Amino acid sequence: MAGRPSSKTEASSDLNTALTAALCPLMDQLTGVNVKLDTLQKNATEANNRSEKMEKDLLEIKSKTEKNDSRLRKMEKERASDKDILLKMQVECSNFCLRFQSIPEKQGENLKEVLSEALALVTGMEAEKIQSDMDMVYRTYPDFVKKKNLPGEVMVRFSKRSTRDVVLKTTNTITLKIQEKEIKVLKDIPFEIRKKRKAYKKLTSWLQSENISYRWLNSEGLTFSFKDKKEKWPKQITFWISARRKKERILVMHHQEREGNSTPVLSPSSPLENLRDYGQLPVTEWNESHVKSWLTSIGIKEVYIEKLYEEEVTGPTLKTLDEPFLKGIGMKGAQIHLLMSERKKLGDLNTRPDSTQAVQDNVNMLNNKKTKTAGGNTKHKQPDLLTEERKGVSEETKCTQFNVKPVSLQHGASKQQQSSMKNISTSSKTESIMNTDDTGESLRWTKCRPFNSNDINFKYVKNTVLPPETGVLNLITPCHEYKSLTTAASLDRTRLQTKFACEVMKFGSACMNIRTNGTIHFGVKDRVENKCWQQGQIVGIPITDRDVYVDALDYIERCFEPDVQEAARLCIHPPVFIEVISKDNQEQLFVVEVDIEPISHIVKDNVFQVHLPKFNEERNKVNIEKKPVIYQRVGTNSEPVQNEDLVTFIKNLLKDTKREEAELSNNEHLIDDPQNLGRKLSVLLTNGKSYMNDSLWYILVTNKCIEENLKSINFLMHMNIFCVFDFDEDSNKSGLYSKYKECHATSSHFLQNYSNDSKMSTTELQKHLCLFVKKSWIFCNGRSDFLGNEKPCDENTWIRTKKRYLKKAVSFICEELLPRGSFLVLFLLLSPVEKPIVDTFHEFYSEMNGMDFIMCLAESRENYEKWANLAQASCSAEILEQRSIVGMKLSHVDATVQSMLPSTTHCRHLPVSTKGLCALSALEEEKMYSLEILCADQCDDIKLDHLDKEEIKVIDETFYRGKKVSWKNFWLADKRLCGELIEREACKEVLKLLNGFLFGNQFKYSVAKLKVFHHPGSGGSTIARQVLWRQRKDLRCAVIKGTYPVATVCQHATDFRHYDEKDFRTSLPVLLLMEDYDEEYLDELYYSLADTMGPNKRHPSRPSFILLCCKRSNAPEKRCRDSPQDTVAVTHRLTEQEKNLFRTKLENFENQTEFKLEYILTFVLMSNEFDTTYVRKFVEHLLKDIDSSSQATCLMRYVALLNFYVHNSYISLSHCEVFLGLGAYQERRIREYDFISHLSEQARLIFIELRETTTYISSIQIIHHLVAKEILDQFSGDRSQSEIATDLLQEKALLNHRFGREEFIKFIRDLFIRRDKKSRGDNVDSLFSPFIEHVCCTESPEKAIGVLKYAYECLGKDAFFAQQLARLHYVYDKYEDAKCWAEIAKSHLPYDSFILDTEGQVYRKWFSFMVDNRKDEDTSENIIQMIEIALKAMKCFRSAQQAAKSERDSMNNSGYFGEVDVGCRLLKLLSSLEIFPKNATGEYPELVQYLLTNYIPDDIQKPWEKLHSRLKGLHKNIYNALDWISEDLSYFQTDKNQKDDEDGREEQVNNPRAWLKRQCKVYAKFFSSDELTEENGAGSKTQLIKNMNIYKYGGGNVTTILSLLSDSNSKRSVQHLEKIISFYAEDPQKHNLEDAELIKYILCHITLACLSPGSSRILDLGILRKLSKRFFKKKRPFPASAHFLLTLLYWPDGGLDKDSNADKDDILKSAILTLKNLHDIKIKNVAPRKKRIYTNFFLGTGYGLRKIVPKTNIDKLMSGSLDERRKMWHNGDVWKTGKVHEVLKRVDGWTEDGRVFAKGHAGKIPILPLHFDSVPPGNENVTFYLGFSFLGLVAYHIQIKK
Repeated sequence: MAGRPSSKTEASSDLNTALTAALCPLMDQLTGVNVKLDTLQKNATEANNRSEKMEKDLLEIKSKTEKNDSRLRKMEKERASDKDILLKMQVECSNFCLRFQSIPEKQGENLKEVLSEALALVTGMEAEKIQSDMDMVYRTYPDFVKKKNLPGEVMVRFSKRSTRDVVLKTTNTITLKIQEKEIKVLKDIPFEIRKKRKAYKKLTSWLQSENISYRWLNSEGLTFSFKDKKEKWPKQITFWISARRKKERILVMHHQEREGNSTPVLSPSSPLENLRDYGQLPVTEWNESHVKSWLTSIGIKEVYIEKLYEEEVTGPTLKTLDEPFLKGIGMKGAQIHLLMSERKKLGDLNTRPDSTQAVQDNVNMLNNKKTKTAGGNTKHKQPDLLTEERKGVSEETKCTQFNVKPVSLQHGASKQQQSSMKNISTSSKTESIMNTDDTGESLRWTKCRPFNSNDINFKYVKNTVLPPETGVLNLITPCHEYKSLTTAASLDRTRLQTKFACEVMKFGSACMNIRTNGTIHFGVKDRVENKCWQQGQIVGIPITDRDVYVDALDYIERCFEPDVQEAARLCIHPPVFIEVISKDNQEQLFVVEVDIEPISHIVKDNVFQVHLPKFNEERNKVNIEKKPVIYQRVGTNSEPVQNEDLVTFIKNLLKDTKREEAELSNNEHLIDDPQNLGRKLSVLLTNGKSYMNDSLWYILVTNKCIEENLKSINFLMHMNIFCVFDFDEDSNKSGLYSKYKECHATSSHFLQNYSNDSKMSTTELQKHLCLFVKKSWIFCNGRSDFLGNEKPCDENTWIRTKKRYLKKAVSFICEELLPRGSFLVLFLLLSPVEKPIVDTFHEFYSEMNGMDFIMCLAESRENYEKWANLAQASCSAEILEQRSIVGMKLSHVDATVQSMLPSTTHCRHLPVSTKGLCALSALEEEKMYSLEILCADQCDDIKLDHLDKEEIKVIDETFYRGKKVSWKNFWLADKRLCGELIEREACKEVLKLLNGFLFGNQFKYSVAKLKVFHHPGSGGSTIARQVLWRQRKDLRCAVIKGTYPVATVCQHATDFRHYDEKDFRTSLPVLLLMEDYDEEYLDELYYSLADTMGPNKRHPSRPSFILLCCKRSNAPEKRCRDSPQDTVAVTHRLTEQEKNLFRTKLENFENQTEFKLEYILTFVLMSNEFDTTYVRKFVEHLLKDIDSSSQATCLMRYVALLNFYVHNSYISLSHCEVFLGLGAYQERRIREYDFISHLSEQARLIFIELRETTTYISSIQIIHHLVAKEILDQFSGDRSQSEIATDLLQEKALLNHRFGREEFIKFIRDLFIRRDKKSRGDNVDSLFSPFIEHVCCTESPEKAIGVLKYAYECLGKDAFFAQQLARLHYVYDKYEDAKCWAEIAKSHLPYDSFILDTEGQVYRKWFSFMVDNRKDEDTSENIIQMIEIALKAMKCFRSAQQAAKSERDSMNNSGYFGEVDVGCRLLKLLSSLEIFPKNATGEYPELVQYLLTNYIPDDIQKPWEKLHSRLKGLHKNIYNALDWISEDLSYFQTDKNQKDDEDGREEQVNNPRAWLKRQCKVYAKFFSSDELTEENGAGSKTQLIKNMNIYKYGGGNVTTILSLLSDSNSKRSVQHLEKIISFYAEDPQKHNLEDAELIKYILCHITLACLSPGSSRILDLGILRKLSKRFFKKKRPFPASAHFLLTLLYWPDGGLDKDSNADKDDILKSAILTLKNLHDIKIKNVAPRKKRIYTNFFLGTGYGLRKIVPKTNIDKLMSGSLDERRKMWHNGDVWKTGKVHEVLKRVDGWTEDGRVFAKGHAGKIPILPLHFDSVPPGNENVTFYLGFSFLGLVAYHIQIKK
């Protein structure tokens, strides 16, 4: 018992222990949970705090957002307001424009002429009238036009809205066709408006289908009229899109009653797409929108409607919907049940015949319910648009094309209404001017005629608007009342007078009773008439008899009481008739005005009662009202005084003191202060500057100038006048022209000279008229002193005969010569004005689109008012007044303008030989127009007070940005007004060389050349001009303008040197700068100047002219090494001294305030020596973040492409404006623009604006061509260069822009065609243009071919582009394509030798390719094909030869070279065939026999059937070509290739004599055979083979014979010559040789005598003379080589010709004369060939043939390279070589007036001096060395005999 409790205790203890052990972990976990709970609670608290803070922050953000939203809404509202204003202006402008689509494009097209003639056919209007109403005509190229490659749209802006409407209305009914192509005519609607109208597409489609007239509102929305069943009057509904709701647009409707203001009513929120309701269509034609509307109408939830809409459920689909499908899209059962039941009803309705109407009724019922619910008690209900009857609805014009208010005729309208509507729709085109509120058209306001004025010059302009009618003001200022009288004007005399008198008496009595002045106007629309017109709009009335209106006032005696009739007659003035003018006036119209002037002493105490006349139609008589009425002016009306007010009215009336006071006050005239006309004149002439812009052109339009005024027109002498339109026929005798031509160089023209009837290009016509060179004086009405058929005529004759020429002249000047803003038209009215001068104003106003650059100057107010009254047909009188100076004395104008000139008016001065100065008049300077003359006092006439610091800073920075240096830059630097210009080391080198020419002893010729070759952008041009600036006081300096012919420049340079000098021989040398010249142009000028300076005109020890030739080159140092004596190189590398100068200059710039390095980018790049890495980083930084798709960036790419590949290229500012879409074609008042502001920041930095020195036309370039290159490289990732070029070709706005088009197209052509030439300073001679070669190398030949093809299509299918394509194809072995393109080029220019030569080159290359790739297993057909191709090539080359003979201005000899080349290659091919085996000696007797005889091998008899005759003529064709080449090479130097436009063979170009020698050997090889000669013995058949053997040894022609003289192995040459002579008969006198054989035979003897005088083969001189007599005696033509031999053989010989013999002189003289004639024929008009005569022999010291010394012997006595030897010949240093004097003999002769003679056999023989300036002046005995050439005998090293 005792143990149990113990065990229990233990058990309990164990249990506790176990429980404790088990609970401990739980407790630990609980503790951990508590800790986590605490942490979570803490975190939650922190989170709550953060949440509260975030909520607070969100509230702040929300508040700020709301504020920002508020600001944004405000900004959006302002922006929207601005957009609305801009849009309104665009709409106003577009109302005068039309778009014409599909008009074919044509180069040089005159769109105005084409369109006006086509429109005249359909409208019935005159073509000239339509053309005069066209303000602007130009092409645009929208995206769809570019994508589809369609002709550009033609945009036409009309000056008159009425003309535009007539054109639009007519072309809507009559199809307009141009060149058999239908033209669409559309309105010009601004893009924003079109975007808005897209939302209405379904609505307008429905309205059109329902034949409902509608009209678009100007900004947004549309309105239309319809007839309501319940209402009497038509109603108008206006729609616009007002809001968005999900994807639907809510439609808002305005219901406008005819009377009263209606309240807007909102329609049901139906989508726009539902406007053509499903109720009008059967279910099977429903679309998704119709189904959607129907579902909405039956009450289906919107969520399910949207799902069905997304599933594209249409009407047919709706009929097949089942329950599973509907459940599948989530539709609930009740909705499915509703849909199914309603669909069943719908199906039942559609099965009945009237189902559509039933459905519609159902819809109407639903819609009516909704309308009632929505509208409540709204007064106006929305009419049912869909069931309303539409019958009888018509519109005046189609709403889709006419933006005018439609006129709707209803069935219920009265006949009178219908008639009036019809009259409106058929009214004349000049009267269809709509109300401003409806159409947006703004009619011009005008002033009334001054009261009580009878000025006959005062005119009204039709359709202008007078101020509103007025009531009584101050009794003196007249009140106005308007009456149209249009209907009454067509009545008979009685009815018209009754109507007129009634209105005048009523108005007059009212004015007289009130005592106020007044004017009643007839022919002016009043406010109660048709609302299509504006109140006060002038329409005019036709008047045939003015007496009708004058006599109508006789009713005064019948209408007024007897006691006041006299007073009424005095107060009612007679009617005044004011002409109504209009550009398109078809008839003469007038406004009739009657002034009422109740003068106080006349009307005092009188009351004017009136009995108004009325015409009684029933009795056909005039009735006078029996009861008199007193009228008074009440507001703007004349109202009768009521009986109850009569007493009061009369009491007030009798107090006339107010009228008396008003008259007294009016009589106290105050003298008006004179206007500040001086400042106005300054502003108008200078556009607000303080001085006149010397780069602004002035066009003067003037009339007869009396002698008194000639004293005050000196200001015109100093203005930059472009041309003068002079209407004074006596101007040349006693007018303005007689005085002006005393001061300036002018050219007189008539208007028709500008009409360009011969269709010259703009450049050609410009040169033809001497524009920009001389002042063009246009006699607009003939010349009284002209002997031709241009006599003055009266106004009417002038309009009929000369006005059309005026239009063309003005159009040519404004559209093709001078860009807008570059000139100002000044009308100088010096005498009474006639209509032609006003017509000139109309034309300029129309072409220039306003008055911004037109002004008028008139001393006489009367002259001005007559001009202005007529001119206001185009422009309002107010604007005319603003742009006119009237009443200022001409002498005051003269003084004022001269004070505004930028420079003083004193003469410029030139240095003279006596170290003084002479004055250079403007007239003499302008005569030398090919020179830009630099005077000794250049720029000293600039007024410093006109140059502010900012302008000087701009001039300085512009130069350092890359613009060409100007004389003003040097002048400012000398005056220390800007920083000093850096002088590079090269400048000192040039000055050193120049001083050597002037003061050294080594130069004795009259013309010197000093060349400066420079890297592009290295400052070469600046250096050259620095030299001129430094020498301007010691030499006469000028810059040659390179666009003029050499003869012109030569004449002007000579005149410049001799100007005002007493002794021409001592005149100062002339330093002439030539920039970027052509080598041939330079050579021709050099020799022309030398020839001009005869012996009596030049200084004996210094040059008369120094040509400073500055040219860009990529390798200037190489050019300098070639000729170090007269050449200076300028590179990008700077010396250490230059680097310091540049660094200092840069620091000076950086120290300036507000300075940025970007302002002087070119200077910075030059400071860094144009390092490629620096340029690349610069451009990379520049183009960072640029918008590559913007227009400005595209322009940047295009300019970069042109500037890099085409030297000196640019794009005119006018082209840039068109490309960027700036306001060049918009009214200045509508849109002001600035070109620079429309460029991106990057474009502003890299573009530099240039201004042409002659025309002052602006253009842009990239600052440096390396920058252009880097731009192209960095854009290459986006667009390759071929793609950029393609994009450029697609920019038709650029290509077709008329202004400056020729220059732009030339740059495009050069981009694709112009090749690099070393002679032009390029690195290489390229096969193609650098751009094409770049595309071929970096992209692919296919890309190059593709872009060339596109250029061919875009640039008018130019033949030379096809030629380049042919060349490009054959270079890449695509011969079939090459052949095709060559034929295309030939089809364009079938007689062009270069095109024909290219065709030959295609076959030549093709033939060479086939031969080079020939295989042994080639079939007979392949061989035949090769031969065929070779023969075709030769035929093409022969065609090129024939074409070249007829070309006088070019020398193309490549056809001869090509034929020989292909012929010899063909011979090689033939010799390789098995059919013509080679014998043991290496000859081809079988081939020779086949080619020279009738023999044909059997194996080729049939297969070669078509080839035999052509192959047998092969030897003759090659022979003729070789002979021609030989003779040509005998004439001229051969260091240059004549042909510039075809790929040459190097040997042919550089050493043609060696080429000829080699080809002669090939030719002879295949036509000579010793075997055949032995077989045939001495038979005649072997003669040809013997001739070929002669060819084989080099005796085949003159050149190969002479080339033996230059063979380094003279023994070999001697052997060959002796072998050749052995082939001829031993006694040639017995065997009569042919002429050609005899020439070669004699020449071989002469040549052998030069090489081996002791040879036994040589014949005696006497025998050779006998043989050659044939060339003199026989009267038939001989080649030049025959006459050349006569000069060699018959020059007097000391041993043979001891006796006098006149016959020998005759032979010699005849030979010399014939050689001269043949030479003139040979050289054609190719100037460079004139100075490249080759002297073959000289007269030596021996006798007989030993006295003939070849030129090659002289060359051997000289040391140095070929170039150095040539310079020795050119400079005369060859004659300083002592050995030469031992070999050659000096000939005694004499000079006569610059000509050289020598003693012959009996008389004198003329000798041609090789250098004319070497001939001593006067008549002197001289000695010289005698040369023999194909030109004749020439004299070298002429010296006076001591």
